[in-house]
Amino acid sequence: MAVKEDSKIRKPADLEGKRIATEVVNLTKRYLKQHGVKAKVEFSWGATEVKPPVLADAIVDVTETGTSLRANNLRVIDTILESTPRFIANRAAYADAWKRKKIDRLLLLLLGAIRAVDRVGLMMNVPEDRLESVLRLLPALGTPTISHLADPRWVAINTVVEEKIVTELFPKLSEAGARGIVEYPLNKIIE
Repeated sequence: MAVKEDSKIRKPADLEGKRIATEVVNLTKRYLKQHGVKAKVEFSWGATEVKPPVLADAIVDVTETGTSLRANNLRVIDTILESTPRFIANRAAYADAWKRKKIDRLLLLLLGAIRAVDRVGLMMNVPEDRLESVLRLLPALGTPTISHLADPRWVAINTVVEEKIVTELFPKLSEAGARGIVEYPLNKIIE
């Protein structure tokens, strides 16, 4: 639950009689009931974080990082629910070999997508004589792929890194001799 940074609302009880915008109406109503608060809960059709203070006094938003809350000068007053994903299969279905194979494939793809969320691919060309200095900079997933180019004095490197380190890594790679550095998004990583 979040409010504008300068709001006088500090705790759930301060929401009495207020308007709350959310995409999770029933969850919000249960939360308010547990806290003995009567407020007007309205379904939000997206962009919930821009509604306070004009269209709502507070919001309940489904958020992963809180980035959009901070970008809109919102302050969290309470966390209603923390959740994690779970993959559940019916035991009878999983006992069937054909269905188990399908379930295992689906799980493999889902886990691959989860692993790729905070990582990116990097490719670059490196002079052969600068290869070791570039490799020392790369926190690779496994071992980077190194391929020889048409010019035998150069190699291509392809690797996967955490996205959060790229802005620090690019200048270092360039200083170490890497050229044609390309960052690309990943959809799945199967280990």
